[in-house]
Amino acid sequence: MTQLSENQTPRRGRVFPERQLSPEEKAKRRAESEVFAQRCRVIFERVKPELIKDHYDWFIVIEPESGDYFIDADEMVALQKTREKYPHTKTLVMRLNETGTCGRI
Repeated sequence: MTQLSENQTPRRGRVFPERQLSPEEKAKRRAESEVFAQRCRVIFERVKPELIKDHYDWFIVIEPESGDYFIDADEMVALQKTREKYPHTKTLVMRLNETGTCGRI
């Protein structure tokens, strides 16, 4: 029978602890994300009333720098349209409904 060593301690924690973000960096990124989402939400609220009538529950991908948006019934097609025109920009995907959410919460 194999003897187990009593000196073994289980390894717990992050795989790369040196790559952990500081609380300040996390707060900064969270704030930047919130500002980005607010800019996209303004565009969404502006175009929602006219688009929701004919395209209910379609996907809308918003690029806030230019104010452009792309819609399609298929999320991947809408993303592809956006990437063709804006290949390296951050975009937000929403759904054309009352709340703009894409799934269940």
